[in-house]
Amino acid sequence: MELHEDDGKVTPRTMLGRRLRRMRDDAGLSLRALAEQVGYPHTYLSRVEHCEQLPSEALVAALDTYFKTNGLFADLLELAQENAVPDYGRVIVGGEEKATRIQVFTSSLVPGILQTEDYARALFQVSQPGASDEKINAVVDIRMRRKRVFAKEDPPFFWAIIDEAALRRPIGGRKCMREQVRQLIKPPTAPQVTIQVLPFDQGGHPLLGGSLTLLTLGNGTTISYVESFASGETVELPRRVLALTQKFDLARSKALPEKETLDLLHAYLKEYEDDDQA
Repeated sequence: MELHEDDGKVTPRTMLGRRLRRMRDDAGLSLRALAEQVGYPHTYLSRVEHCEQLPSEALVAALDTYFKTNGLFADLLELAQENAVPDYGRVIVGGEEKATRIQVFTSSLVPGILQTEDYARALFQVSQPGASDEKINAVVDIRMRRKRVFAKEDPPFFWAIIDEAALRRPIGGRKCMREQVRQLIKPPTAPQVTIQVLPFDQGGHPLLGGSLTLLTLGNGTTISYVESFASGETVELPRRVLALTQKFDLARSKALPEKETLDLLHAYLKEYEDDDQA
């Protein structure tokens, strides 16, 4: 894995890894020797140095103690954690701003760009237990700003395939889901947005258990972003993009047409409204 850099700029994660390598070299220590001193596996330290993994708070405390750096590694870790959008996520967010066509499949959640603020907040609070309110607010703000692409003079064409599981799972509670479903029924710039639901009764499909975003840029190039739990990958190799596009098309072929999708969304809305009145 390459060092995590964004457009040539050094990131906090990169700074942390490079500083650890420099201080270890200056001390004349091998990875194994340092591992013995701080009590962590040398393979773990190697991943930190190569920016493949952020260290734990306990490890940076051990490093600061050993190198007598007065909290330097702890500060770098905090900066890296505050860098709210993962590297692969930054690629997709930047791509959305340049795309002329966005196609998204999600298997268990509402697509990020279509989430309400309350839904996004509830989701981040669950997925990032222990995170401060400040950090949650930061990632929610980033997610909400993604909607700006719909306000552009020439907004992208947006097509979303949403697995029915995303409608059934009550993220944030019934009231939160009621508002989220309402937004799906009346999404932003409706003529540019197409939403289809892939119902449970269709059984399996090629994208089950993950999510996929396909971004077509102005020059006709398509890049894709595949995501699973806690990780993601940007794919640009044409052969792989084609294979992923075919999987998206197969999932779309199993999805409900727009009118039937609206009928199902209204059924879920009524269910969440009835639950509130019960």
